[in-house]
Amino acid sequence: MKKIPVGILGATGMVGQQYIALLKDHPWFCLSFVAASAGSAGKNYRDAIAGRVRFPDILNTTGELMVADARDVSGAKDCAFVFSALEMDKDETCSLEDSYAATGIPVVSNASAHRWTPDVPVIIAEVNHHHIQIIPAQQKARGWEKGFIVVKPNCSVQSYTTPLYALQVAGYEIRRLIVSTLQAVSGAGYPGVASLDIIDNIIPYIGGEEEKSEEEPLKILGTIEGGHIKNAAFPKISAHCNRVPVSDGHTACVSVEFGKKKPSIKEVKKIWTEFKGLPQKLKLPSAPQQPIVIMEENDRPQPKKDRNTDKAMAVCVGRIRPCNVFDLRFAGLSHNTIRGAAGGGILNAELLYKQGYL
Repeated sequence: MKKIPVGILGATGMVGQQYIALLKDHPWFCLSFVAASAGSAGKNYRDAIAGRVRFPDILNTTGELMVADARDVSGAKDCAFVFSALEMDKDETCSLEDSYAATGIPVVSNASAHRWTPDVPVIIAEVNHHHIQIIPAQQKARGWEKGFIVVKPNCSVQSYTTPLYALQVAGYEIRRLIVSTLQAVSGAGYPGVASLDIIDNIIPYIGGEEEKSEEEPLKILGTIEGGHIKNAAFPKISAHCNRVPVSDGHTACVSVEFGKKKPSIKEVKKIWTEFKGLPQKLKLPSAPQQPIVIMEENDRPQPKKDRNTDKAMAVCVGRIRPCNVFDLRFAGLSHNTIRGAAGGGILNAELLYKQGYL
């Protein structure tokens, strides 16, 4: 097949670079447009990221691409759609993503700005793929003919939302969660957290993360009603978010309270082992073969050993055991810049393409 030309907004940042690295050999999409702030516009990509290269190999194929000004929407006219990894403030990001969609260019966003826009779906492809059905209502409400916006959730929620959803669809009501996340420094972007602040240290605060961790799963698990997405009422979530001295990979330690019906540990493992989502059934290129991978060792998952499992797109779970306060506890791990960022965005785009939206 002829590859589909795509662009990246915010291409010089850490997530933008990760998008380029993952798109290099993609069987469906080819990168034809990179855009960033006005300070980078007019430079070739190699010069624009000088001194902050995260993935050196991307310069072999992208180094000579000219960086456009992301605010100039006309530069992306030849793209079938764009990935957004913008790092602007919320209002500016919303306005700019809207501008691309209004000109007929769909936006598959990694940015957080539109996550709480009622008719913009927040997609984890294995969980709420059906939420893309809101796109026609979104387009009608705004007068967009071809453009639309789809976003992915915060990188920290990937490590526990899919396992919880698998239990939910198996018939177990999830009432309450306590989640403690141990989040890698790459989640702070580049240059991110100063080395003298994070080495030999844990920072028990990440601005906005606890609110995202407590609220975004409810939209993901919600329902489409009257042209908007209505949040699920449960589970109630209490989150503690910590920055830890790990390069990549977000870990979540989770305690779960079920409704009246409670699964055994054996049943939990069976559900997670057998779980397959629509991306696996459609054989999307970026989809992991096994969305949830169970680790039986007492000391796993570990970011250093397990973050790259199944193209770094799987959620690894371990320490599955009864909880003395709630019902079940486990540790979940996902790669934050791949599954939780660029890889998750690409998987969403593959889903949209396969379902006829791109």
